[in-house]
Amino acid sequence: MDITPELLTRIAPNATPVAGDDEQIIAAQIGRTPRGLVGVGARCACGRPAVTVSLPRLPDGSPFPTLFYLSLPWLVKAVSRVEATGIMAEMTAQIAEDEALHAGHRRAHKDYLARRALLGEVPEIAGVSAGGMPDRVKCLHALAAFALSVGPGVTEFGDRALQLAGWGPDVCHCEDDER
Repeated sequence: MDITPELLTRIAPNATPVAGDDEQIIAAQIGRTPRGLVGVGARCACGRPAVTVSLPRLPDGSPFPTLFYLSLPWLVKAVSRVEATGIMAEMTAQIAEDEALHAGHRRAHKDYLARRALLGEVPEIAGVSAGGMPDRVKCLHALAAFALSVGPGVTEFGDRALQLAGWGPDVCHCEDDER
């Protein structure tokens, strides 16, 4: 499959091709060589990768449901602090109590699946998205990566995770990790 800039933009408006030393930066960020990397879903204000875009089937043949993966260390840590508050249980309860919110979470799930399908269908993960969608909130990292890549208004809980983490698209926190 030819991963063109146009295809990446269809997958996520903020996505860009892997360029220059992106792969090495991502490997340093996540502590391993990225698997199935086809693009950068979003970048820090300084230009470093913040989210990866991965194939739904890895080069070794393994199915991989995680289309968007949060890689920017500062943001990974900030979202981890949000998760440590136990807010996912509150968010899941909100889904159970608010049908409109649940409908939005289901739409985000379907949207995620449609974006991933642009890179190929993988029967083993059919219907499996990320972050606990469509019926719960399990991983804010996955939802934040999704929100950062596609922009606001697609995944309510991803948008909330970014806000609670203190993310600002015009602020670089990369130096915070280097201290």
